[in-house]
Amino acid sequence: MNIQELRKIGRDKLKDEVEDYIYKVDILLEHILDFSKTELIMNLDKEVSEQICTEFKLDLEELLKGKPIQYITNTQEFMKLNFFVDESVLIPQPDTEILVETALKLAKNIYAKVRKVKIWDLCTGSGAIAISLEKYLNLEKYLENSNIEIYASDISEKALKIAEKNAKIINQDTNIKFVLSDMFKNIPQKDFDIIVSNPPYIETDTITTLSKEVQNEPLIALDGGNDGLEFYRIIASNGYKYLKNNGTILMEIGYNQKEKVTNIFKKSGKYKSIECIKDLSNNDRVIIAT
Repeated sequence: MNIQELRKIGRDKLKDEVEDYIYKVDILLEHILDFSKTELIMNLDKEVSEQICTEFKLDLEELLKGKPIQYITNTQEFMKLNFFVDESVLIPQPDTEILVETALKLAKNIYAKVRKVKIWDLCTGSGAIAISLEKYLNLEKYLENSNIEIYASDISEKALKIAEKNAKIINQDTNIKFVLSDMFKNIPQKDFDIIVSNPPYIETDTITTLSKEVQNEPLIALDGGNDGLEFYRIIASNGYKYLKNNGTILMEIGYNQKEKVTNIFKKSGKYKSIECIKDLSNNDRVIIAT
């Protein structure tokens, strides 16, 4: 059997059940064959082994069950970096890049004034936020690595192992300090310039209505409580204790949560400035509380 025939088998099997099935079949083939997109197209007439055929068909079954393609290939691109992901961590999404870009801009402004910056990534998961921040801050030649402190915490020991793995692959000489902690319970440092977080924010009852793929991501990284706001309340009531004067909290939110999250922070009475910025799709995406 050649690649073109295997490709057709995959498309026929997935077309009525899986979104973006054409794209996913090609990604699967590229992964199994260790081909680039161009190599796949140029080698459609190439014969493949029975072992390749069997592996491909088994992976098709996983896709039909709702397993995200990223968990099969163990990779997800985020901020133009390739992250290892598995069932232990939430899959980083493009929507979160605006959160990182906002934190980068703020970090550079702080560094320009005081020549150092201290950041905490709360609920780090795969480490995508913290690692991207370290990568792009260190790419700026005027920044001195020793003056950038980045901490990353998560309640999941498995997630932290994935984050540490990603840090070593992407930023070989990484200085990120990973901490096992249930939110604020085990954080050894204070006086942060920036706390950045993409916390769980989906309403508990809503999770069962989401796609099979999303439901196959770790529940602990999705479930924001009955109203989806549980973790914002925790952050609002504790975050200020860990910030320097004029320090800032940056959080991703759901598209319809701007007013509710803003009100939570206003009611705490601990933040002098609360604003929201939109993502590239014009959805409310990041709350900034100073």
